[in-house]
Amino acid sequence: MEILDEVGKDNIIIFGLTAEEVAGLKPHYNPRDYCNNNPMLKRVLDLVSGGFFSTHELGLFQPIVDNLLSRDPYLVLADFQAYCDAQDRVDQSYRDREAWTQKAILNIARSGKFSSDRTILEYNRDIWNAKPMCVTREKK
Repeated sequence: MEILDEVGKDNIIIFGLTAEEVAGLKPHYNPRDYCNNNPMLKRVLDLVSGGFFSTHELGLFQPIVDNLLSRDPYLVLADFQAYCDAQDRVDQSYRDREAWTQKAILNIARSGKFSSDRTILEYNRDIWNAKPMCVTREKK
């Protein structure tokens, strides 16, 4: 985890399944189990499917809820409780304004490594292997 390496574990809040946990869970993943075992998650999905966020068009988000409950290819429901727990840690951390400010400044100062230029160059080198191409503008 590049960002963790750059900012340190005291300056980042990470949540969710690891790649290894995802690989172990996927073959037998049943998203409905997560909904049925987490009252808050069930309440959230009921609000979404019940039109709370789309009073002008009831049922607008039903396909999303149906997909989450039947397929959930990105394991969103499996990560829901971890997200809530992380948000609680964020809330607690934010209350110490001085420490929060210090973490924010440190994260900004160490984020330069994550520019899109560097990322695209590395993806090209490691994955795409595309050849550079010179593009010229037509004169009008």
